[in-house]
Amino acid sequence: MALALFANASLHAENASTAITTPQQLASAIDEQISDPRFASASWGIAVISLDTGHALYAHDANRLLQPASTAKLYTAALVLDTIGTDYRIPTQLLATRPVAQGRLEGPLILRGMGDPSLGTPGTNMDWADQLAEQLAASGVHDVQGDLIADDSYFQGPQIGSGWEARDLQSWFAVPASALSVQENVVDLTVRASDAPGRPASLMFDPPGAMTRVVNHLATGAHGTHSDINLYRAPGDPTLYAFGNIPAQAESQTFKLAIADPAWYAGTRLREALERHGVHVQGGLRVRHWPEQNTADIEKAVVLAQVLSPPVMDILSRGLKRSQNLYLQNLLQIAGVKAQANAEQSGDPPSGFLSSEAWGTRALKALLDRIGIASGAAQIEEGAGLSRQDLSTPDAMVHLLTYLAGQPYGAQLRDALPSAGVDGTLEWRMRNSAAADNVHAKTGSMNNVRCLVGYVTTAAGERLAFAIMLNNFVRGEDEPSPSRTLDAIVELLAEFQGHS
Repeated sequence: MALALFANASLHAENASTAITTPQQLASAIDEQISDPRFASASWGIAVISLDTGHALYAHDANRLLQPASTAKLYTAALVLDTIGTDYRIPTQLLATRPVAQGRLEGPLILRGMGDPSLGTPGTNMDWADQLAEQLAASGVHDVQGDLIADDSYFQGPQIGSGWEARDLQSWFAVPASALSVQENVVDLTVRASDAPGRPASLMFDPPGAMTRVVNHLATGAHGTHSDINLYRAPGDPTLYAFGNIPAQAESQTFKLAIADPAWYAGTRLREALERHGVHVQGGLRVRHWPEQNTADIEKAVVLAQVLSPPVMDILSRGLKRSQNLYLQNLLQIAGVKAQANAEQSGDPPSGFLSSEAWGTRALKALLDRIGIASGAAQIEEGAGLSRQDLSTPDAMVHLLTYLAGQPYGAQLRDALPSAGVDGTLEWRMRNSAAADNVHAKTGSMNNVRCLVGYVTTAAGERLAFAIMLNNFVRGEDEPSPSRTLDAIVELLAEFQGHS
């Protein structure tokens, strides 16, 4: 393996010493990268165009439909910026549907989520519950006669994206896309062995109380035995089962899991904050999920308190830099809610039920049609790129990048993408190369898929948009990551001294 890596490094050094000055030389260098025998059974699709001239600089199966993985987030970003704009701030509200008299609310208090995926995260409203409770107390309310209702029915439809795989749903990267999300809907579980074999292992959750029900059959095994920690939560079931064993004296292990019911957890956080600020809730905590709705009550409700998210552009930047699936799936659904409202106001909504996600993808198809991307060139079913049903051609990707670059927010969107060797999912890639702090691109990765889509400026100063997509690749046991080949191609673009 070390010998193979040394050979690759030597080849790159040899290529780097020979300046590439013509498109033909560049094409030959890229062809050499993708024709490696280990890619013989894989599918490559590549498109590179000049933003300055509009000319195609390189193409390889650029019209082949491929799975984009998280580079599909660029489609969501385009829709969100076109539909919502850069400056919109998402509210989370406390509502009352009954009158307040002498400090007493004669009915339920509703915690209404409207899709903010950043609620309760560092640098954005970590103290959101105390903010709401403080505002409510300051308004004179100190007693709630009814229940506290945690309401996430603002999004209509399931809380998982179309095509998301069931086995992913308890993991941190496929959390419920709830309209009432908090702390990115992730809970850390630390498993710690007991002092003596045969005794139960301990499970510690951070934040505490984020899981509604836990069944612990995880035992402490004999010192030196094999660790076998199993965690399982069936889709749609809040119960987490832990079983297997962890050896005595073994180091603790931490796992990131999806919170099963984010709205319920948000409600518990708010109730604690209300008590801290002298607001007593007489009733219990209950949640309101779609398809349960009370539209009439919500429409006549009075806003008693609210907190606002950062501007949408900031949320997009965080979501794109980290490839944060919840952020983009929620933003797609917010765009869908707006698209639905616009259709209803126009007096010509489509017949039948559409989920908020479906409204969003419907609006995305209309946007792509408007900017000249054919429906057969991009089929995006959800907002995060987690679904294997998502398909795009490389040519459609660079067409989208060209459109985005020409918009007033084009520079902001470019800066929101991971920067090679600097931050986000590219922080440790392409360092000490011509691509470092030059390439701004979205990564995409899932089993047998690697993609990189974004912008680069050549050594000659020409601005390029590129889409590099690798599908159906099975990595051998001792083979280097295919991402190295994608990076090598982008480095060739950054080093190119010619013109399109």
